[in-house]
Amino acid sequence: MPLTGTIGLIIVLGIVAVALLSLIWTPYDPLQADPADRLSGSSAQHLLGTDRYGRDVLSTLMAGAQVTLLVGCVAVLIAAVIGTPLGILAAMRRGWTEEFIMRSADMMLAFPALLLAIMASAVMGASTLAAMIAIGLAAGPGFARVARAGTLQVMSSDFILAARSASQPEMRIARRHVLPNIFGLVVIQASVTFALAILAEAALSFLGLGTPPPEPSWGRMLQGAQDYLAVAPHLAIWPGLAIAVAVLGFNLLGDGLRDVLDPKMRKR
Repeated sequence: MPLTGTIGLIIVLGIVAVALLSLIWTPYDPLQADPADRLSGSSAQHLLGTDRYGRDVLSTLMAGAQVTLLVGCVAVLIAAVIGTPLGILAAMRRGWTEEFIMRSADMMLAFPALLLAIMASAVMGASTLAAMIAIGLAAGPGFARVARAGTLQVMSSDFILAARSASQPEMRIARRHVLPNIFGLVVIQASVTFALAILAEAALSFLGLGTPPPEPSWGRMLQGAQDYLAVAPHLAIWPGLAIAVAVLGFNLLGDGLRDVLDPKMRKR
């Protein structure tokens, strides 16, 4: 893996490690308020300061990593499970089936993830689950496009012609020949989508449509910091930096995986 991919992997593993550590230990209880120590800066007691309620910012950031990874994992899983089979089906059937699936995907792309989240929140209420479903549905067409493009290349291979000549059913061909050969492309798309899911979750939480209080969330930390930028800028700096580093890590990891798993890149 190239250097950029290695750096991305280290960042991602670091975020995962922080999220797992926060399950068993944080410097302070992320939900414990201390009004007497509110809006304090960095100190020996609170390395990243405290928020408007006196809660430890470092502890809140650590706990917020759990929500970030959970939303990303579930949203990417929803998108992959829906989009990948549809993309394979479109490429294998062609004709009106392909037109229907891909035009439907184009229509889905016309709806921003934020709009889908608003609709999901209206039905289910503002929650982490609604955010995960909305982000996953919005990302599904991207997987469909990638899976279709990869499947079209695989379907022109000699071993596919041999499998069809042997009268193998399409489901068997898709499972044994197509999916293993496009798996690398799906993994690359998943890494890039994970970065987008982090941004989407933060935006939804910032607007009050994502993770509800008091559950820690990086996006809602930014929302609470906007009224205190002049007196306590650290409230916006640390969650903003956490989001930026997480997105950078997954994007770099995606670039590294592309160089390793994409056959076109390996030939260069």
